[in-house]
Amino acid sequence: MADAVPHVGLPPVTVNILTGFLGSGKTSLLKRLLTQPDLKDSAVLINEFGEIGIDHFLVEEVDEDVVLLKSGCICCTIRGDLKEALLDLDQRRAAGRVPAFTRLILETTGLADPAPIVATLVADPALRHHFRIGNIVTVVDAVNGARNLDAHPESVRQAAVADRLVLSKTDLADAGTVDLVERRLAALNPAADIHRLDESRTPEASLFLGDIHDASARRSEVARWLASESLEHHHHHHDRPDVNRHDDVRAFLLTAEKPLDWARFGLWLSMLLNRHGTEVLRLKGLLSIRGVDTPVVVQGVQHLIHKPVHLDAWPDGIPGTRIVVIAQGLDPAIVRRSFKAFVDTPAGQKAT
Repeated sequence: MADAVPHVGLPPVTVNILTGFLGSGKTSLLKRLLTQPDLKDSAVLINEFGEIGIDHFLVEEVDEDVVLLKSGCICCTIRGDLKEALLDLDQRRAAGRVPAFTRLILETTGLADPAPIVATLVADPALRHHFRIGNIVTVVDAVNGARNLDAHPESVRQAAVADRLVLSKTDLADAGTVDLVERRLAALNPAADIHRLDESRTPEASLFLGDIHDASARRSEVARWLASESLEHHHHHHDRPDVNRHDDVRAFLLTAEKPLDWARFGLWLSMLLNRHGTEVLRLKGLLSIRGVDTPVVVQGVQHLIHKPVHLDAWPDGIPGTRIVVIAQGLDPAIVRRSFKAFVDTPAGQKAT
């Protein structure tokens, strides 16, 4: 078993999870992204070399499980436990036995639920000091995407946890079908950026770059989350269909105009996730905390919350707490009620 090797001076490696249902085109996307200079300092972790077809990219075989690609990227296979594979790769990096890398792209199987992978990276004490989660990119096939969303819960969960949604094969579907799938994805995950992709377009390296941990991209990233504030609008118009509902998956917004007490918010969030952690697929938001002049970013997947990040200003110039929640089988009214009663009510005052 590989042990964690403490090494000083190496920053944490950003891990991007690339997921998508069977046949969605994630391997094709990965192959095209690996040729881009901005991703040359990346390592790739996949199940088998054969799945990605890297022969024409291959420069050198380092050993049975690791190869060096023309782009400078190294590519590794997972032959067993994910934690073991990550620790082994990190040890190789620290010892200089593979080229240095600052980013790791982890391609999942088509039937994977990304949440346990996030859990492994965030919760495991041996890993969390060496790796941090970057953007989760989910590929959805424009031709079969709607059918997969209807028939396979894995497809819904993959889309719900994404930071970036890639709508692939748009040149193989008619315009109406592409629009329909895009609308469904926007309703399912209003906080994710959606990118259309076909064979004529070069995928953008920004799919993986520019996450919430990148100081230069942080404000624009959060501003995009806040744009999904419009979903709140629909809850005040009962004669309209709930566009943010996908079967039992709902996206909804929690708001508070007055600054929150940090301790009470933390307790409320812990209680929510302890009780409903498996139903909360994704949570992203900006907090106004009492006694703190600048906003605080909070985000998580299921019962796992990332370390809060501070912004230097409100991205849209409007102070106030706004949290986007994507949940499965959880009544938004219950969450809103508990949020208001526990968090959005000043101490010593009963909620109305």
